[in-house]
Order: sequence, then structure tokens, then C-alpha cells
Amino acid sequence: MGSLTETVIELVKHHDAWVAPIVFVLAFCESFAFVSLLVPATVILFGIGGMIGLSGIEFWSIWAAAAIGAIAGDWLAYALAVRFQHQLLHVWPLSRHPQLVSRAFAFFRRWGIAAVFVGRFLGPLRAIVPIAAGVCGMSWIRFQIANATSAIVWAAGILAPGTFGFRWIFGD
Repeated sequence: MGSLTETVIELVKHHDAWVAPIVFVLAFCESFAFVSLLVPATVILFGIGGMIGLSGIEFWSIWAAAAIGAIAGDWLAYALAVRFQHQLLHVWPLSRHPQLVSRAFAFFRRWGIAAVFVGRFLGPLRAIVPIAAGVCGMSWIRFQIANATSAIVWAAGILAPGTFGFRWIFGD
């Protein structure tokens, strides 16, 4: 995973036109249950946030790309869960982590819409809570409200510390 992180950071460093699409894909991967366990997106996104701060790349378009990517990843997981219900839980990698899946379902059943919002910020649950929401029959509009608002906050939280921290330390 270290070489993937280094490769992406180098690509972003030398091709700033690719930053927004790369950030979109990384945020999507971080939010989508079947990919999030394979791609170290959080680490890369923190690194990209720092590079934004040092390079002068415009923050808001990158933030929007991260938010939209995160929304899309959760949206797809939710849609698949609505469509395939419990069958989805027998597909890898979910089938390999039954304890995590049961924790996500318990979390969702207890907190509902708040679980979708807060779940985005809870590491391993991030990618499974949307599946729990879909399987448990949460309405589309309630899911999307929690999904979009949490993605907007999450994107700022993952990119802003590096971006504005470096700008504050080294001057703009």
C-alpha cells in the first residue's frame, strides 16, 4: 500500500490538473464498501490536502470533488443494498468481516439517520453503514440527506488541515 500512496502523491505533485479527478476516485473508494478495505485513501487524501496547501492549488474544487466522490460511493453501496438486500452480505469483503457487519447493523438500528451521518467518521463502519441503511429499508431521501451533509463535512475535515495548516505555517 505504501507504493500506491507514493505513486498517487507523485502523480498529483506533477499533474495538478488531475488532482480533482484523483480526489474524487479516492473519496469514492474510501466510501464504497467493496473497495475501502483495499485502498489507503484516507492517508493519501491527507497528503493531498497538504500538497494543496504548499502548491497553491485551489481548495474548493478539490473539496467538492472529495465530497461528491464520497456521496457517490455511499450512494452506490446503499443502492446495491436496497436492490440485493441480505445477499450482499455474502459477497467479499463483507463475508470476511461478519463482526464488523453486525456492529454496523446494530449501530444503524440504534441511531438511524444519525448513524449514516456519524458513521462516515468512524473508520471501518464508514463503508458498511450505507449497506445497513439500504438493507434495513431507510428511505432514499433520509439516506441522501445524511449522506450528503456528512460527505461535505468529512471532505473538509480530511483536506482542510493540510491545506490551511501549511498555508498558515508557510504563508500564502
